[in-house]
Amino acid sequence: MGTASWTDRTLLDSGWYPPEADTPDKRLRFYARQFPLVEVDATYYALPAEQTAAAWAARTPAGFTFNVKAFSLFTQHPTRVAALPADLREAAGGSGKERVYLKDVDPGVANEAWERFLGALEPLRQAGKLGAILLQFPPWFPISRARKDYILSCAQRAAPRQVCIEFRNPTWMTPDNQHETLGFLAANKLPYVCVDMPQGYKDSIPPVLAATAPLAVVRLHGHSDKWTSKDIHERFGYYYSDAELSEWAPKVRGLAEDAETTHVLFNNCYRDNAQRNARKLASLLDA
Repeated sequence: MGTASWTDRTLLDSGWYPPEADTPDKRLRFYARQFPLVEVDATYYALPAEQTAAAWAARTPAGFTFNVKAFSLFTQHPTRVAALPADLREAAGGSGKERVYLKDVDPGVANEAWERFLGALEPLRQAGKLGAILLQFPPWFPISRARKDYILSCAQRAAPRQVCIEFRNPTWMTPDNQHETLGFLAANKLPYVCVDMPQGYKDSIPPVLAATAPLAVVRLHGHSDKWTSKDIHERFGYYYSDAELSEWAPKVRGLAEDAETTHVLFNNCYRDNAQRNARKLASLLDA
């Protein structure tokens, strides 16, 4: 059980951290005393630095786990050229655009970015603290053979590190395609990321719980009525009620029976909503 991020500005302002946890070092150490798992989302926006990952490993106890969101370029999201290392920007920015997609850049740039991304995570892997690399694919990534092949290429590139797969295009999980999707993931031992999110939007995925690998992953995004907002604090500004969490507890327990390890991550990252919800669900599961 854990949350997506431990450094959100609104979390720092919420009072969840005690006054003495006033540095990045102290905040991560405090967080790691509350939960055994965290998701790093900053790596979606920029490639991580090896020294940063080494600091994360040093500040957390044995057995602590970091799931890491893949860099946006790898999952075919628009990527700021300025987010790339300086020596890769010229090759990536040849089109003159501020943002580029994977199809816009030379394969050598993508290959080098992957090498640096994985290399930077080595301190976590060496410490036994690297969980799964989250590959969250965008709404414009519908089901197809070519896209399945791309998912496999990402998993092979990351191997032996574990990846997990989250979809935002509903074609993967329509009633007609759900069996095919889950079967594809299971055949390749790739964890399906089970999601809870608002329904009725173009990127809505139904809350299907399925273990397709020894690791099962659940990400709870909340049900904000401002899901389409560009303000992430509006988009994820949701607090799960005790009644909702009481419904989730047996579902998570059932999922865990089909997996060796289960990661549950609250991504309703506004103030301390995620932290309070994670504590409550953990207490329900322990009851």
